[in-house]
Amino acid sequence: MRKKLLISAAALIVSIPTFAGDYLTNTNQHAAFLRMVARGASIDVDGVYSNPAGLAFLERDGFHLSLTGQSAYQTRGIHANYTTFKGISNGKPELMNANEYYEGTASAPFIPSFQGLYKKGDWTISAGFAITGGGGKASFDNGLPMFNSLVKAGIFQQSVAAGQPIGAEMVTINSALDGTQYIYGAQLGISYKINDWLSAYVGGRMNYVKSSYEGYLKANLIKELGGAELMTMDLDCQQSGWGVTPILGIDAKLGKLNLAAKYEFKTNLNIENKTNTLNVPAGIPDEVIKPYADGEQTPSDIPSFLSVAAQYEILPTLRASVEYHFFDDKHAGMLNNRQKTLKHGTHEYLAGVEWDVIKRLTVSGGFQKTNYGLSDDFQTDTSFYCDSYSIGFGARVHFTQSLNMDIAYFWTNYSDYTKSTDDYNGTKVPGTDTYSRTNKVFGLSLNYMF
Repeated sequence: MRKKLLISAAALIVSIPTFAGDYLTNTNQHAAFLRMVARGASIDVDGVYSNPAGLAFLERDGFHLSLTGQSAYQTRGIHANYTTFKGISNGKPELMNANEYYEGTASAPFIPSFQGLYKKGDWTISAGFAITGGGGKASFDNGLPMFNSLVKAGIFQQSVAAGQPIGAEMVTINSALDGTQYIYGAQLGISYKINDWLSAYVGGRMNYVKSSYEGYLKANLIKELGGAELMTMDLDCQQSGWGVTPILGIDAKLGKLNLAAKYEFKTNLNIENKTNTLNVPAGIPDEVIKPYADGEQTPSDIPSFLSVAAQYEILPTLRASVEYHFFDDKHAGMLNNRQKTLKHGTHEYLAGVEWDVIKRLTVSGGFQKTNYGLSDDFQTDTSFYCDSYSIGFGARVHFTQSLNMDIAYFWTNYSDYTKSTDDYNGTKVPGTDTYSRTNKVFGLSLNYMF
């Protein structure tokens, strides 16, 4: 029981995505994505991330610069309905039902990014800096059911062995969990216009991970029984690591139709612990503690990513785009080979349209559908995901021929995920968790050419 309790605590070392994209990948690096969504075949400054090969077809030579700020707010809910232990009746454990709701918030008030390029003839050099994964702080102020249910069961079993049964109604639990994660990405590459209709790109991205996780749990007898301390646990762990992502791209401009593809190779990435506090009940074997001890490393690969897109100019003032993303998550290393429990990698389907209403105003909207390939074994209280669809809309305001601004709002609707088991968090009794999420992102980008 104590071994499973520690493993659950160590599961705090997870990603905290607040944006669109995969488990460790943020695909929205510009407000143009938020307002149109399908930008994989765009020929614009935001193509530094979304379509770097297409930069070779920009009409104007010179510098193109863009600064973006985004604000994201996400909630995570867990409705826990499980069986726990009330006491002993006729020499056998007496059971009771616990119906609890836990909510956490993940916020990123300001996430900046930069994209820029210099074009001269057939050659374009581009660079970007962004939060390419994570990007916020997640807080569960009342803990998580995976801890609380396990602690209640553990205390009951240990107290029965001592001849003084302590049921769930006799215990109060005070717990909280906080985690932050940022993956900083610096990208550099070169695009070349091979002929009038074909261009290519080669580049790479340096990724640096910085995370911190803090949590505590204190279990006591209720005040009416004296309030004695029964169990305590504390975790304060920081992590860091880095890895390089090679990137290739191609773009075919065929009149009104533009076709583009980008492939980001898998990033081999290990994150190293700097553990300031790891207090757990006595008697935990060294082999259990070691993976979370100071200096230990954990695999956290960024999966390979394929983007294929098409954009068509229906009218000189009206454009439509479709796009497909695939993240090869099943071949990206995670803690304890968790990736092997997925049914498949992540599939995303995107579509968008933009319309130049007048010379100085462009309005747009888009849609994205995300299918993660989730399984019960993959989902945990500290790291759960839900299939979703997203809608984005917004506008570009053209102040001058050289200066414009994108402003957009992006909203995601998640499908609840229900996980039922006969051995709820290792307690040997049944239970069900229903996971839910919400997500809202607002973005603004300033774009300048000279």
